[in-house]
Amino acid sequence: MQLLNLFFYFVFLFAMGYYAITNLQWYSYKLERVVFHHTKAWWHFVYFLIPYALYMLVDFATPYAFVVVIAYLGLLYSWYRGLDKPLVWTGRVKRFYAALAVIGLFLSLALKHHGVLTPIFLAYGISVFIEKMLFNSFKRKAQEKIAKMDRLKVVGITASYGKTSIKNFVAHLLGARYNTYATPRSVNTLGGVMKDVNDELPDDTEVYVVEMGARGEGDIAEITTFVNPHYVVVGKIGPAHIEYFKSMENIRNTKMEIMQTDRLEEAFIHESAMVKPEAENIHIYGTGEVARTNPDLPMPEYIIDNIEATLEGTSFTLNGTRYTANILGAFNAVNLAAAVLVAKQMGLDDATIQKQLSTLKPVDHRLQRIDAGGKLILDDSFNGNIDGMMASFDLASTYKGRKVVITPGLVEVDDALNEQVAKRANEVFDVVVVTGDLNYAIFKQYVDAEKLVKLESKAQMEEMLVEQTRVGDLILFANDAPSFV
Repeated sequence: MQLLNLFFYFVFLFAMGYYAITNLQWYSYKLERVVFHHTKAWWHFVYFLIPYALYMLVDFATPYAFVVVIAYLGLLYSWYRGLDKPLVWTGRVKRFYAALAVIGLFLSLALKHHGVLTPIFLAYGISVFIEKMLFNSFKRKAQEKIAKMDRLKVVGITASYGKTSIKNFVAHLLGARYNTYATPRSVNTLGGVMKDVNDELPDDTEVYVVEMGARGEGDIAEITTFVNPHYVVVGKIGPAHIEYFKSMENIRNTKMEIMQTDRLEEAFIHESAMVKPEAENIHIYGTGEVARTNPDLPMPEYIIDNIEATLEGTSFTLNGTRYTANILGAFNAVNLAAAVLVAKQMGLDDATIQKQLSTLKPVDHRLQRIDAGGKLILDDSFNGNIDGMMASFDLASTYKGRKVVITPGLVEVDDALNEQVAKRANEVFDVVVVTGDLNYAIFKQYVDAEKLVKLESKAQMEEMLVEQTRVGDLILFANDAPSFV
């Protein structure tokens, strides 16, 4: 019985460790975020705290703790099957488990103690220490590589909304003249950029376009002082991740950390940053809307106007010059304008820019048009901000046929923004499918009952599409929050 209980102790320890490290991986291994900012905090009680307390109680009073372990494995497997973003077995995760095994062995064999929380927290602490040492080594290696590329120009891009799109637009335009490389997908943390430099950045790169993201003060400054961009773009700023930043002022200040570069040549800052240019190489761009509502701010140096957005593409005028791209969404006029400004600054003429715009492809899952089975699908599943979502609704409203939206609403914003989303969805769409519980109560309040459909899990998506859509429909996937939110 003793050996049986020891075996099941390790099974339970590793299972609890799986839950812990999975959540940590989702939240960038920040324990504070897992504990205080998890959008499904009740999971911690159901899948961690209550099973832990029950196991410790039964193990203390009886020799039948293995029964609790068996029940917990069933519970955890049910949780695992519902995930659309399971654990990725990285080197960091493997090191966490190695530490967990060693600590568990020591406690159980040397101290005769079947502790669970202590090994998990100690393993987490050890893994943090190891990762910090490895991090510093990787950082030095990446810095040395960048230093050797003495002709390399770096373009740094940050924004609350659209930074991945701006990055891809800039890289595509500059590709007409330079060997250009951009950080892949949505890689935008210091660790991700360092890994990209070490593993992927080609030695013959002439322009490196770097996306910079943030969940807190100092995040942008870390990346900026690492790559020291020559050209800077601050895109549109809004209340994304307001839960972390607490105020718009904090968001603006964090985004503007990108100006801490040592070798700035030109900066293009969207008017939503609400800054006054203090040097000739700092330029403001936008529609002028912010200056019209804030008399203390100057009008942008570069004005974007006459925006036309259809289901075929987007056109806009930038300081009198007309540009057109096969990119959907009026909000993308601002992102395209930022890319055009960088391209012009780096020597491209308007003819070359327009030629590049004509071959520009949409960023995957960001208002990407797909014609399939007689249905028009707008995949905007990676666009989780209020401006982008409202623009996608406006675009959908131009369609003459039946319209369906599938969305979880917005994540990490206040309820007022989701109320806007729900009201507008009710105006535009014939069917409103809400995925998950996060914002369902808000949609239920503002969307007509006969239009509203709740999708409990993504496993039901195919069945729902068969039941709720038909040939001739426009189907908009608006945001796609992972199952843990």
